Amino acid sequence: MWSRREQEVEIGRPPRFMQGERVRAIRHIKNDGTYPGKEIGENLVRKGDEGYVRDIGTFLQQFFIYAVEWIDRGTVVGMRARELISLDKVEVPCGAEGISNGGTAG
Repeated sequence: MWSRREQEVEIGRPPRFMQGERVRAIRHIKNDGTYPGKEIGENLVRKGDEGYVRDIGTFLQQFFIYAVEWIDRGTVVGMRARELISLDKVEVPCGAEGISNGGTAG
């Protein structure tokens, strides 16, 4: 049974990451049997690994799949957005948008 999160249709919105964007894995990824030349259960990507989005595809007309090139590993692995964070985009903390002048309200 799918959770509510899995029922969302991601492709109705723009992709979260763009081609060439530098990303970091936020969880370990193991081969589920779809990665050729590796054993099922073998680690493909480790939490903290850094790579670059090379291509963006879709799965089941519902999810974006990001083909990420993991430079240190020399592999390209398909990843979901929930498994990645951007290293190129600056995340603005909630409520910080209106603060300027060195941290004082202006």
